Amino acid sequence: MNQMENLKNTEINSNVDSTENLKTKKTGNIVIEWVIRLIKGVLVGIGAIVPGLSGGVLMVVFGIYEPLIRFLANLRHKFIENIRYFLPVGIGGILGIVGFSAVVDYAFTHFAAQFTWLFIGFISGTFPSLIKTSGKEGRKTWHWILLLSVALGTFFLMNWMETIRNVTLTPNFFIWVMSGALTGLGLVVPGMSPSNFLIYLGLYQPMASGIRQFNFGVIIPLILGVVIVVLIFAKLINWLFKKYYTNMYHFILGVVVGSTAAIIPGGVSGWSIAVCIVLFIAGAAGSYILSIVDEKHPHESLF
Repeated sequence: MNQMENLKNTEINSNVDSTENLKTKKTGNIVIEWVIRLIKGVLVGIGAIVPGLSGGVLMVVFGIYEPLIRFLANLRHKFIENIRYFLPVGIGGILGIVGFSAVVDYAFTHFAAQFTWLFIGFISGTFPSLIKTSGKEGRKTWHWILLLSVALGTFFLMNWMETIRNVTLTPNFFIWVMSGALTGLGLVVPGMSPSNFLIYLGLYQPMASGIRQFNFGVIIPLILGVVIVVLIFAKLINWLFKKYYTNMYHFILGVVVGSTAAIIPGGVSGWSIAVCIVLFIAGAAGSYILSIVDEKHPHESLF
């Protein structure tokens, strides 16, 4: 009898230990996932204010774009769960925009080529994961043709945009709402760089300065413009993903490839070449490792 009781107690203790280990493992996974999403949010925020880059492109390469669009298109569906999931992304985005605006401004003033190559590395390191995701529902030869065509079209379009003459607008509430709308388009239309348009319109420097100085006369209309555009376009893009998943993903991947090629800086020489290579490799390795870690800690499907 005593032997049976001892065996029973041992089994109970083993089950308790197993449960505690599972809880610890689950808690550890949650922390890791939270930190990963925070880092992604920071990089997306920085990308949103870097001339030539697109926050939407970085959301695609970091696997945030599609689930965010689905959430925004179905706000009532699992609202609390989605808020919990995207909270670190939002916090990271704010940190990236507000906390790094001065750093980005300084880096692009003094080290534009090196900084750009770092971000090209970030994007390139996620290509294996992107290609895998784009083909998860199967692909045919013409999907590769679509990708290549869109990449070439995006590349030539962005180069043509560089030839547009600058137009200076006087900032006011409605102009800042429009600027926010452009920023919102940069989030929902991967490859579109709102920073480029804002530079052409003479609004980029005043906007960056307003954000750095916490000027709510700039920040509030910017947020308003972003929210309006994102909510309007989210349902359309979500519908397109549901109906034409493979086509949409290859289209977007083409935009990512084309827009990345378009921002490759020229005129690099001397020691700068070595620095650019090192930063490119560091960026590619960092984002590749991030994507591998992210795959090992998949989040629960929210839809």
